[in-house]
Amino acid sequence: MFQSFQTLQKLTEEKLTAVVRGDTYDEAKTIAEHCIEGGVKSIEVTFTTPNAAQLMSELKEKYKEEVVIGAGSVLDAETARIAILNGAEYVVSPCFDKGAAKMCNRYQIPYIPGCMTIKEIKEATEYGVALIKLFPGNNFSPSIIKAIKGPLPTVEVMPTGGVNLENVHEWLENGAAAVGVGSDWNKALKAEGAEGIVSAAKKYIEKLSQ
Repeated sequence: MFQSFQTLQKLTEEKLTAVVRGDTYDEAKTIAEHCIEGGVKSIEVTFTTPNAAQLMSELKEKYKEEVVIGAGSVLDAETARIAILNGAEYVVSPCFDKGAAKMCNRYQIPYIPGCMTIKEIKEATEYGVALIKLFPGNNFSPSIIKAIKGPLPTVEVMPTGGVNLENVHEWLENGAAAVGVGSDWNKALKAEGAEGIVSAAKKYIEKLSQ
């Protein structure tokens, strides 16, 4: 089975990806490890985090096959290559980039670009993209997925931004293949510390199992 297909299958089976964005390396590490403790099986470390590549490598070494580790906020092919060399199993961008798409295709790594329009999504699929990051998700209602799948029925969509415990089921019921959640972890850390992250993760896992 192709490596990229296996990874996409894991992402869509688990449904939830924790988008980890920290002001410091330690903050991001705390968020990632406590999301995992709470049951999250997909961690996207954004390149806006200091020493993001190092954190990806450490998480990959520590959790091995238990958790899928990806890279976020990847803007170009060079950054995609750094992510792949440091163990990233998928690469996420806030917008579509041809160079990043080609780099990921070369190494059988799923590329998940942020798209907002049918035109952007169509172009991405022409470069082999199978899963689209609908970003920012809070610009849309969940019904947008059905609208996208009208002209592009084979496209799978992962909304990120604006997804929360209250609307996550609505996104999935409207056809989302998976969801990305980011700011909730930072809010939980600020309000309740590391245990708050674990609690928030468990709430998402419980919600998605219903």
